[in-house]
Amino acid sequence: MRLSSAVWFVLMLSAAVGGEKFDPGAASAHKTRQTNDHVTVAAVPYTTDEQARPAFGKHNPYKYGILPVLVIVQNDLDEPLRLSGVQAEYELPDGRHIEAVPPSDIASTTARIPKDSPGSPAPRLPFPLPKKKNPLANWELDGRAFTAQMVAPHESAYGFFYFETELIRGAKLYLTGMQGMRTGKGIIYFEVPLEQPPAK
Repeated sequence: MRLSSAVWFVLMLSAAVGGEKFDPGAASAHKTRQTNDHVTVAAVPYTTDEQARPAFGKHNPYKYGILPVLVIVQNDLDEPLRLSGVQAEYELPDGRHIEAVPPSDIASTTARIPKDSPGSPAPRLPFPLPKKKNPLANWELDGRAFTAQMVAPHESAYGFFYFETELIRGAKLYLTGMQGMRTGKGIIYFEVPLEQPPAK
């Protein structure tokens, strides 16, 4: 599978700044995926240290109250797909939606005590942490975010959306806003289940 020029740029930038190469594979290779109108979207929540290390280094965002969800968009259309209008929401089992947190806001608005287990929320500290001590003030959160504006025919784009929540059984990723660049046809929304990581 070929990768778009934007994806290659991100991979090369990661290597240049000393980041570990991060390759999530094809959308069709993931169990939690959905295909609509020849477009496949995979969504993978990152909760464990083993998952987080290649993408975020030694600080796992989930331990500080931020759930990263990897989204891979695989375009099997014969035209480019516009992604500039994509919006992601975390859909709770009761139908309520939580909007994604912009990566630029995470470090400045979140200072949390690490949670001891995935089932307990991470409480906020009563004061902001200095940038050097804030585990969420690192380049990976911005650098790995989903920022693709388009994806060429038969190529893929990927990145993370971030949610201020814990992973709840039965939750889904709700994704809207894709559009064919030549026909202007909108792609139906995606509702991808977010599966719990396997128990060790």
